[in-house]
Amino acid sequence: MADETKSALDAVDEGPVASGAESADAGGSTGSPDDHASVAALVRKYPDEVLRYRLNAGDQYVVWLRPDRSHEILAWLRDDADHRYDMMSDVTAVDYGSGRPVEVVYQMYSTPHGRQLRIRCPLPLDAMEIDSVYDLWKSVNWLEREVYDLFGVTFRGHPDLRRILMPDDYAEGHPLRKDFPLRGRFSRAEQTRRALNQDVERFYLADDLTYGEPQEVGGAEVGHQGGEG
Repeated sequence: MADETKSALDAVDEGPVASGAESADAGGSTGSPDDHASVAALVRKYPDEVLRYRLNAGDQYVVWLRPDRSHEILAWLRDDADHRYDMMSDVTAVDYGSGRPVEVVYQMYSTPHGRQLRIRCPLPLDAMEIDSVYDLWKSVNWLEREVYDLFGVTFRGHPDLRRILMPDDYAEGHPLRKDFPLRGRFSRAEQTRRALNQDVERFYLADDLTYGEPQEVGGAEVGHQGGEG
């Protein structure tokens, strides 16, 4: 048991292991674009922008696009009557490590046509920027902020691009990047020192920090933990 614990801790000290080169295309098949109306249309309309496509999990088509015209293409997928992807379910990113591009991932759904599509845009590590699609789907506001926070992708044109999970002054980088150490970039002593020196009033109102005072939620008073609700 002691040897297993030591081995696990050694793995933490060694840091993250980069994914293999095949990770982006693991599983699935090339499929046929004719089996998905939107994939076929993308290949016809934007042949120079479609890098490749793939069928995963039996029915999930994934299309890799060059990022330069991503906003134009996504707007077309939303507005064209034959596609009408009116729902952006998720925006996230993937870092495969080993110097490979970070991919911004869009999970889309067309409620009129009952059709889903996943778009991936690879960004080279020296150009981690892509146009925001907040003007197309308001639901991406916090999703793009999360990708910015955890992966370091800048979304041009986002109305309020700032960290959403980590503190505004977080100085250790972007925690979901493969080059991010599992224990952070700072020593535990430095992390503790920074935590203890935080000015909590920068993030909370003074009234929020007063123990025992009820908080108002929707006009109703809610008691603090340990008190009566």
